[in-house]
Amino acid sequence: MPPKPAPKTTRSPIEVAREVLAIEAAAIEGLLPQLGEPFERAVEMVLACTGRVVCTGMGKSGIVMQKLAATLSSTGTPSLFLHPAEAVHGDLGMVVPGDVVLAASFSGTTEELVRLFETLKRLDVPLIVMTGNAGSTLAKNADVHLAVAIDKEACPLNLAPTASTTATLALGDALAMALLEARGFTPEDFAKLHPGGRLGKRLLKVRELMHSGDAAASVRTDTPMRDAIYEMSKKGLGVTAVVDADGRLVGCISDGDLRRSLERDPDLLHRSAGECLTPDPVTIPGDELAPAALKTMEDRRITSLFVCDDAGRLEGIVHLHDLWGLELF
Repeated sequence: MPPKPAPKTTRSPIEVAREVLAIEAAAIEGLLPQLGEPFERAVEMVLACTGRVVCTGMGKSGIVMQKLAATLSSTGTPSLFLHPAEAVHGDLGMVVPGDVVLAASFSGTTEELVRLFETLKRLDVPLIVMTGNAGSTLAKNADVHLAVAIDKEACPLNLAPTASTTATLALGDALAMALLEARGFTPEDFAKLHPGGRLGKRLLKVRELMHSGDAAASVRTDTPMRDAIYEMSKKGLGVTAVVDADGRLVGCISDGDLRRSLERDPDLLHRSAGECLTPDPVTIPGDELAPAALKTMEDRRITSLFVCDDAGRLEGIVHLHDLWGLELF
């Protein structure tokens, strides 16, 4: 059979989109007066959890809970997703003592979740549920009920889960961020859980990227320029640090410095690195983040930064090439 022609509408796609976004924005705004003591109890319950947060939901709510499980896990709260239909067919073994179950069902009457709750109650597992119906079976049987009531769905038929799933997703994010702050979760903690991808790279510290030890080009102030040039060539960074007897950075010599010096000083090769250095090179602490190093190089139009400790002793060199491939911005 040929497909039915699309029904005619008097509204443009832009008008429909604007209405959808307005309804969903209002749904999130409507969560603010619904926040209260139950939300605080939910945070306390999860903080006291010695196991994992087991997120569960059916259909569209299940998809939202999969995302929430991922958000919680990536921000310091170990979590996993449990499909409620599969749970009653063996996957319930994923729930262990010490876990907390966090469920979502806008109606609060989802059959698969009701059956799951009956079993979890017998296992004495704490239950948190997000629903739009405070009088529902799930809301009444949960240890904590988080309200996600909305005025209407964004669907023109008021049927497809739209505003309700948006509200549930937003409340879940609010819970995850409240937990993040309560745990004192830091950018360093975040980096440990995101070693790959752009987010993790943005949180890399200069110390993790710099050339150090034998890989960092470095000479003493009394080093002959012939040896300094050899050091620059050997390390391939286009620059060498010049340090004093205590390892403190006193200057640097770059390829550009070398070319300019050769033009005006024919006796350059008979001099020492201390006589030919450029003083006060740009430095950066080893604990600084990679994006800050890249911005400094771009602002100063240089290709290397010297990493020094609090006493000014050279720790390493970070080169522009070490940062370009990280897609920091």
